Amino acid sequence: MSAIQYDLGSDQILTLTIDMPGQSANTMNGEFRTALTDTVNKVKGDLDNIKGIILASAKKTFFAGGDLNELYKVTRQQAKEFEDMVNGLKADMRVLETCGKPVVAAINGTALGGGLELALACHHRVAIDDDRTQLGLPEVTLGLLPGGGGTQRLPRMIGLEAAFPFLMEGKKVNPKAALKAGIVNELASSPEDMIAKARAFIEANPKCQQPWDQKGFRFPGGAPHHPAMAQKLAIAPAMLKQKTKGCYPAPERILAAAVEGAQVDFDNGSLIETRYFAELATGQVAKNMTGTFWFQLNAIKAGGSRPDGVEKETFKKVGVLGAGMMGAGIAYSTASRGIEVVLKDVSVENAEKGKRYSENLLAKKVSRGRMTEAQKDEVLARIKATGSADDLEGCDLIIEAVFEDSDLKAKVTQEAEPKMVANGIFASNTSTIPITQLAKASAKPDNFIGLHFFSPVDKMQLVEIIVGEKTSDDTLARAFDYVQQIGKIPIVVNDSRGFFTSRVFGTFVNEGISMLAEGIHPSSIENAGLLAGMPVGPLAISDEVSMTLMQHIRAQSKKDTEAAGGTWQPHPAEAVIDAMVDTHGRKGKAAGAGFYEYPEKGKKCLWPELENLFVDQAKARSAQLQDLKDRILFMQAIETIRCLEEGVLRTVEDANIGSIFGIGYAPWTGGAIQFVNQYGVRAFAERAQQLADQYGERFTPPALLLQKAENNESFA
Repeated sequence: MSAIQYDLGSDQILTLTIDMPGQSANTMNGEFRTALTDTVNKVKGDLDNIKGIILASAKKTFFAGGDLNELYKVTRQQAKEFEDMVNGLKADMRVLETCGKPVVAAINGTALGGGLELALACHHRVAIDDDRTQLGLPEVTLGLLPGGGGTQRLPRMIGLEAAFPFLMEGKKVNPKAALKAGIVNELASSPEDMIAKARAFIEANPKCQQPWDQKGFRFPGGAPHHPAMAQKLAIAPAMLKQKTKGCYPAPERILAAAVEGAQVDFDNGSLIETRYFAELATGQVAKNMTGTFWFQLNAIKAGGSRPDGVEKETFKKVGVLGAGMMGAGIAYSTASRGIEVVLKDVSVENAEKGKRYSENLLAKKVSRGRMTEAQKDEVLARIKATGSADDLEGCDLIIEAVFEDSDLKAKVTQEAEPKMVANGIFASNTSTIPITQLAKASAKPDNFIGLHFFSPVDKMQLVEIIVGEKTSDDTLARAFDYVQQIGKIPIVVNDSRGFFTSRVFGTFVNEGISMLAEGIHPSSIENAGLLAGMPVGPLAISDEVSMTLMQHIRAQSKKDTEAAGGTWQPHPAEAVIDAMVDTHGRKGKAAGAGFYEYPEKGKKCLWPELENLFVDQAKARSAQLQDLKDRILFMQAIETIRCLEEGVLRTVEDANIGSIFGIGYAPWTGGAIQFVNQYGVRAFAERAQQLADQYGERFTPPALLLQKAENNESFA
């Protein structure tokens, strides 16, 4: 059976229905390309008997885009044949576009990437008005560009400036917004209405030609040589570099393809696009991002880390202990997904304050038209603020989110745990204290687990699930279900101090502060972090976390390490943190002063006194940017390998996803372990040893890394 059904009606309207066999969605794979070529040849033969063409889909969505399985495997050596394949596909699309007959896309559902590009090659687009439908070109988020004509058609339709957010940011819109943007021409109320409107367009427009194929075509908003557009394009590369920090080639190539393509005719513009597409598709950054953000993330979402044989659980009532920033965020995220929440603090007043956090977030949604007042009230009604443990009666899950203190956590566990249902789960939101240690306060350690959320909870997608020594598979599976029920991404790790994310995050901030201790200029440190691809510099994030909290976590870790008979190894960053807090009274952003100054009006800036206190001018001048960037990325990757070696991390997928979504590890790398793989395991081990010789034994390659390097084997 062909992937494209060919139905030429008695009214001479040809309906081409895309229906990829054995797939839930249509994709641009080899089977589709073959079917399109066959269809185009048939259309050529029947053209005299065709009045117009409707391009439709038999799936719930219109078209999902390119086949990432194919794209991921393309190598540099195959670039020429890849280009030929892409140009062949586009040539077939072009035959339909230039056949002289009206071609209408009947968009019944989501059309992303290549799917939207297929629709853009039609003369008219009718979409069913459903807010769940998404239209967009998200290729840039995987390190790619829209290679099916998107960088050429969209700017010619809506103008270069209007097209840039769709092309360079991967902006997705619903049909109403697509109509307003000029991406679709009409909205329909139902599938029948959609086809009726498509037929009406064909009847009304017997001959069709794209605007860019007509003589005298002018770019909406001006071509690149137009004075107003030329002025904007002159600064566009610099503005783009400021955003990407030079880490992401895709937005730069998209800008080049769109602007260069706009200065030639459509067909030559299409060839320019293909050349840039092949460069990106065969490049390492696209491999990193596609591998992690598509294949590995989908494996996690499909339950790859969830134990088998446990029935899926739907949670109905969740207790949250502690109505501070974290507890309030957990309550909001849970109630927003339709689950009843009991938010408990030491007093009802404190709990109400925590509930107001949800109220403020929901009010913002209402003001932006993303929610009605009634829907806001419905979510708030699900959150019961209380000072009494009795209100926790009947909870099937209780999450403790109190201060990082073992004794306090033990106290609230013993108070709340008896209120749960018989097989209820008790979870701690601790970011550093071992779950096995905290579970000693529990009457049911097999039902005790760690659920480490990240701040701010409403924005951060990741939850790190920590399995204690006695945590059962049943508890893990159901905790996994809860995380997915509230729309978050779960990674699963085994127990240790700091688990995975906090351990690795600690190495990032400590490495930055160590550089300051060595005399490196703070601006160089912060810029190195940004240029390596981190979302913020290590000194800025230290202020966000607060150095007093860092001191407290260190004190708790030191106390527990020594109590267990271990020896605490001081880090070079500790002396700087202590000096900042104890000597200079600079605790962080919340206190209004840290490594940065926080003026009431104006932007934050580095505290000028840092230069006098810490900077060694000779060292600052001789510091190598590549060394600083390597120290930031290598330190975190090495600690991640240690987590794999010690069995804290269970899978490479969890390592990569957790490092990016939990601690902001440079996304262009595909994650901390993928950074090692793409660097080359042997080359990484050699560079790590160089850094160890130069900057300290914390960079010493772990045994697992040396073993992989010896065998020339990637982490998988």
